[in-house]
Amino acid sequence: MVQFVAVIDIGKTNAKVLLMDLSNGSEAAVFKTPNPVIQTAPYAHFDTEALWAFVGASLKTLGAKHRIDAISITTHGACAALVDAAGALVLPILDYEHAGPDSLAAYNALRPPFGETGAPRLPGGLNLGAQIYWLAQTHPTAFARTAHILTYPQYWAHRLTGVAASEVTSLGCHTDLWNPWAGSFSNLVAAQGWERLFPPVLPAAAPFALKSDLAADLGLPAGLPVHSGIHDSNASLLPYLGGEPVFSVVSTGTWMINMAIGAAPLPLDAARDVLVNVNALGGPTPTARYMGGLEFDSLTQGQVVTPTDQDRRAVLAGIWALPSLHPDTGPFPGLTFGWSVEPQTHGQRCLAASYYTALMGAECLGLIGAEGPIHVEGPFASNPDFAAMLATATGRAVLPAGQSAGTGLGAAMLAGNVQSQKAKGEPVLPDPLLRPYATAWRSSVQDLWTKAQA
Repeated sequence: MVQFVAVIDIGKTNAKVLLMDLSNGSEAAVFKTPNPVIQTAPYAHFDTEALWAFVGASLKTLGAKHRIDAISITTHGACAALVDAAGALVLPILDYEHAGPDSLAAYNALRPPFGETGAPRLPGGLNLGAQIYWLAQTHPTAFARTAHILTYPQYWAHRLTGVAASEVTSLGCHTDLWNPWAGSFSNLVAAQGWERLFPPVLPAAAPFALKSDLAADLGLPAGLPVHSGIHDSNASLLPYLGGEPVFSVVSTGTWMINMAIGAAPLPLDAARDVLVNVNALGGPTPTARYMGGLEFDSLTQGQVVTPTDQDRRAVLAGIWALPSLHPDTGPFPGLTFGWSVEPQTHGQRCLAASYYTALMGAECLGLIGAEGPIHVEGPFASNPDFAAMLATATGRAVLPAGQSAGTGLGAAMLAGNVQSQKAKGEPVLPDPLLRPYATAWRSSVQDLWTKAQA
């Protein structure tokens, strides 16, 4: 029986290697490193060699101290590697925040409509199809040497095992490359002649064998299973699939990804950062998102403190943040950030930031018709002010997962089920004392949004 799973978890801001214990779903060990972007030629890109060294060192240390039964992988989306027949990168892996793909307006006429892919047109390289097109047009000689286009989790699986595969959660996260209803590549892939470059589509849980030379170098068992891997927000969703028929998951990190399962269908507004993801079972999943963690860090200046009672009274009297620090993303595109009243203490700033992030999350959930209990995964699961305001703004129970990120557990579950779940905390219910604040905030934002649309 699989118990200990080493999870390679590469987020946009940080990378981690976790040892997950499937006997109870807990983290037995964790290693963490920043994941900076290299801002040098040929374009802004990820330092894959530094990440590879970190992953190797972490796995070696884990293997010397713990039993490892399998390796699994989860990464952020909007990312792919172009590799040659030997598995080497033909070009550095582009940072999706790089503006280069925006420079080729011709792509807008080539990309499939929202109705085919569930992917809105997003800035920079957030549409993976735009990245690939830009690389093909601006670096044609290198692109011609591409043997495989590998989505990001599968790139790391390929380095570990030599097996090239594609996988639907990464193909289906606003890439323009996948039709979630047909379960097949979009028309863009065939039109651009990219079909031959994508390896066979295999399940996220597909097991491959760790390369024998790597196993020896890292001190790990020969033939150790390495599972293909999964998009990070879908890793957070995976533990809940097959349980309640109607629920939502709020996966938090640099991005806040809000996903609805079992909700009544409703028209989705592609202009408000709403899209259709594909979950690990291959099902279309209405999703709304914004850069919640990044905005929270900016508003709190990276320092979180506990607000005093006086801070709480001041904030509830009318201190709120108005969207948005990143107006190209989220439910209110184009609105410019501001404070109703400037906070006077750091405690006020932190509390207002928690409320703001929750209220924006509630807006996202409303846009996708989310119903039922709300499971919160990742860093915000340990923020009680966030949970209280999210419950109040939605009128539904919020179930925080705790301090550990759901991505690690979800990725580990590709290798096996949790044998005995940890006891869950009490649901957070709507707080009548917060309702006037939520109502006033929404009224202020709706006024700004209505004026912006006029």
